[in-house]
Amino acid sequence: MSSLLGQDKAIDSFLGALRKGTPHHAWLLAGPRGVGKGKFARMAAARALAESAGPQPTAPGIELEGNHPTARLLEAGSHPDWRLLERVMNKSGTNLARNISIDQVRSLGHLFEVTPSMSDRRTVIIDAADDMEAPAANALLKMLEEPPSSTLFFLVTHAPGRLLPTIRSRCRRLDFQPLSEGDIATIVRDRLPKAGDPERLAALGQGSAGRAIAIAQQDLLPLAEEARRLMREGDPTGAARAKLAKSLATKAASERYASFLETLPGLIADEARTSEGDRRARALDAYAEARETAAIAPRLSLDPGATVYRLGGVLASLA
Repeated sequence: MSSLLGQDKAIDSFLGALRKGTPHHAWLLAGPRGVGKGKFARMAAARALAESAGPQPTAPGIELEGNHPTARLLEAGSHPDWRLLERVMNKSGTNLARNISIDQVRSLGHLFEVTPSMSDRRTVIIDAADDMEAPAANALLKMLEEPPSSTLFFLVTHAPGRLLPTIRSRCRRLDFQPLSEGDIATIVRDRLPKAGDPERLAALGQGSAGRAIAIAQQDLLPLAEEARRLMREGDPTGAARAKLAKSLATKAASERYASFLETLPGLIADEARTSEGDRRARALDAYAEARETAAIAPRLSLDPGATVYRLGGVLASLA
């Protein structure tokens, strides 16, 4: 398992609790998307299982050497004391389900009916807890209220305010910070050796390695440059906006469209930082509108082409 960059504080906090022998039964891993929360959950769970089962890991910190018996079982997907809940494919097999279902949470009951197999510890990861439907969240709450013995829960959350207050109150919270551009560039080089201009991708990532990687994989750099051109040169005929909207309006471009919406507020924020006076004020207004649109457009299923065209007009108004 490779190292986790930029989150030393969270790692030290968890390892300190683990070394004391009685870590909290539930950990809330909170922070922006793409900064390593899910990876931390998997590494922390693996390390906890390995230290409990033995032999003692020799890798430093939270890492686990690949030839450790626990690592081999996890790699094969056959560790009996490990569970991961995440969104699965929908019934038609065409896309991921919208939520983690109550049946998935209830399935943990089979794990808790027996004692741990490999040691005196077992782990459950929910990535992301934000994705649980309401009945699933209530079912999980009952488990956290009366936690099964020797079980560590890791709840990944991008928006902790969306979780039930009673779930949050039963967890120890670890906050994960946005990554530096240097760390993001390093991660991009490691994950995507052939990606062009890792430094530019890191800047567009806005503290998130996950976002930077998505930008590279979905070829968003040209769209980012077009957005910047609209902010600086305008679009008096509307042709540039129409072209941009057309490129993101198809069903096949849905993921690219979603990533573009997430990236756009940061692009406008960069423009605001280099502007002064009235233009900065207009850029800040544009940032607020782009951020609100990025949040509500997917939920309301707004037409992608019309949404991008309107946002293109917001960008052009800054010229």
